[in-house]
Amino acid sequence: MVALFHLSPVLLVTAMLVVLRRPPVHAAIAGTLLVMLLWFAGAADAWHPGSMVAAAQDTAVLFASTAFVIVPGLAFVIFIERLGVNLALSQWVRSLGLSRGDQLVFIVLGLAPLLEAMTGFGVSLIATVPLLLSLFERRVALRIALTGMAIMPWGTLGLASVIGASLAHLDTAALASTSALISAPVFLALSAIALYLAGVREAREWRGLGVFWLLFVAVLYSASRWLGPEMAGVAAGLVTAVAVLSVGQWRRRSERGSVQWPRQAWPYLVLIVCIVALKTLWTITAWPDLWIVQGAQVSWKPLASPGIALILVLIGLGFHTRNAHHQAEPGISVPAALAARAKRPLLTIFFFLAMSQMMVKAGFLAGLMQLLTGLSPSAATSLVSLLGALSGYMTGSNVGGNAIFMPAIAMLPETSRLLLAAVQNSSAGHAALGSLSIVMLILGLAKTTATEDSELVRFGFLLVCLNTVLVALGAGLLSAG
Repeated sequence: MVALFHLSPVLLVTAMLVVLRRPPVHAAIAGTLLVMLLWFAGAADAWHPGSMVAAAQDTAVLFASTAFVIVPGLAFVIFIERLGVNLALSQWVRSLGLSRGDQLVFIVLGLAPLLEAMTGFGVSLIATVPLLLSLFERRVALRIALTGMAIMPWGTLGLASVIGASLAHLDTAALASTSALISAPVFLALSAIALYLAGVREAREWRGLGVFWLLFVAVLYSASRWLGPEMAGVAAGLVTAVAVLSVGQWRRRSERGSVQWPRQAWPYLVLIVCIVALKTLWTITAWPDLWIVQGAQVSWKPLASPGIALILVLIGLGFHTRNAHHQAEPGISVPAALAARAKRPLLTIFFFLAMSQMMVKAGFLAGLMQLLTGLSPSAATSLVSLLGALSGYMTGSNVGGNAIFMPAIAMLPETSRLLLAAVQNSSAGHAALGSLSIVMLILGLAKTTATEDSELVRFGFLLVCLNTVLVALGAGLLSAG
């Protein structure tokens, strides 16, 4: 009962989102206010100014590290939309002449993860939804779009893994690589669902899916371990996409000509090069250590943030659009469009971070920690998978989901902390990308009917449930091995 009382802010957030259907920012504010009220009323550890200052410091550091990626990331999204980059990508994929199975694998394990890992915010849907609608029957296309979206939980250059590792006091590369292994069953199952929905029945296509899945997981794990989460999703999507194109061209070896990346998509290539160059610089120098922002229990190295790469690319895009006079919406300036897009997600994440940090400093999560330590490993894994999925689904953000429960995992013994943190990271990520906010984005892009809306919402919820079970299964297999 005490644990439930201490989790009442989380329960309030859940009720507001699921029952009352309030926006996530309203639920985050309400949860933060309830934590403050209970803390001041003496419902947890005794309140004192030092604890509040520590909570404020850590909230500020975590929020700054998040905003430093999200704001330039959204600005990058605005530029590529105005340049018509994703439209060019869709037209390019249609011109490749791939078989149906190769088309699906290229999209769900290649193009969609690549774009989502680089940008986040559902940007990959801007390219994949129109593409899928042109390739498949409408109902099938919408379901495949949502299925492919839920595959890549490392959006925004691995930001959720970086924040999650900081909250759980774990090595970032270790958390990201373990999460990649735990999510492996999700990658296979969702890709198989996409092929089945598209009517692919040939044995060769299914064998190809198995090979490309193994390649995707291997690259995602290796890049997470050796390069870090910032490049892991990008590398996995890019390598898989190139492999599918290479196999497809080999099958059509009687045809002449080579597959070339569309010229309009150059901003993505520049961003990849910039990230790799900066990552190499960080490896061979101590440059990121020159500036460390220290909170009470968390720290942040701004010079090691992928936000630096995004800012450098934005400077180049700014000069390019000014010189080329590209302006799809001349009435709306980029700063105004950026403010309109960034305000809601930043406010939501800020209040979820504030709520979680106050819950940590006030001892609210001690009850949950005691509950987890009292369970068997399999039961604890299942519970964390469920809580992670709940947090990701109701916040619509894997960063927001990690902000809620990752601090509790930080209190667990080191023997179980990495595995359970990876379970939280994966389950929150997959659930966030099947959440109502992503469904609404698909519905808006496809201009759907009320019947299609309700069908896709139910399908998304079933995907989240399936992913939650698969994450728990992946964790069980990993721990058993």
